[in-house]
Amino acid sequence: MVASLSGEQVARYHRDGYLSPREGMPPARAQALRALLESGERLAGGLSHDRRRKMHLYLRWVNDLVREPRILDAVESLIGPDILLYHITLWIKEPQTDAFISWHQDSTYFGLDPDDQHVTAWVALSTSDLASGCVQVVPGSHRQGQVRHDVGDRERNMLKTGQSLDVPADADIRTMILQPGQFSLHHTHLLHNSMPNRSGDRRIGLGVSYIPTRCRCTSEQRLSATLVRGEDRFGHFDLETAPATDFDPAGLERHAEAMQRWHKAREELIARAHEPA
Repeated sequence: MVASLSGEQVARYHRDGYLSPREGMPPARAQALRALLESGERLAGGLSHDRRRKMHLYLRWVNDLVREPRILDAVESLIGPDILLYHITLWIKEPQTDAFISWHQDSTYFGLDPDDQHVTAWVALSTSDLASGCVQVVPGSHRQGQVRHDVGDRERNMLKTGQSLDVPADADIRTMILQPGQFSLHHTHLLHNSMPNRSGDRRIGLGVSYIPTRCRCTSEQRLSATLVRGEDRFGHFDLETAPATDFDPAGLERHAEAMQRWHKAREELIARAHEPA
């Protein structure tokens, strides 16, 4: 596999902090993956908060999706050929609901060192537009580095701790409109949010967090990650194993253990992020 972004696109990413839209897969495949997801939801009686994280550990189709060559080729252009999947989150906004995501930076509770090498690929399985509450960004905001967050609304906010930032009303805000099968890329320090879904359909997307293998997590709790391309010569994470099938029992056990580690590290990293200045 080879890096796929042009020099101009790489320069634009470093200038603006994002690229959107990118073509990840044909719309028909995205629709088929959505059908797999919704079939799995019905089978499991819904997906809990934890089951919407690190889904690649118990769903084979997600493990395949995070290795999609067109996504990894673009990521390789930005962080190099040795790539780990650090985390993944399924974001679903039901139609005509008030759920939103406040202005924030992905880096706030990730505890990565170096802290600016993480890239998020946001992969759309349904239409993500203004009506359905697509991601909005402030171009260039990533260049200010890590910003201290407040804790706000937790009732409607899909961010569990309610972390938030103030963005001026006159800020240059751009929208990342995606069709099924498209994806966007954004820098870990980029300010972004998304509004409620006022459309008649679910807004479904996967936020996939990629890091180069040279990155480490600074929490005392050791975490796991998945090598999706290249070689891991550093050993900062315990490498994860792909599930044999969807809802693979062994995969579900590995998922539960990985999430226990994740929550323990998260407690430490959240406390650190909100220590008095």
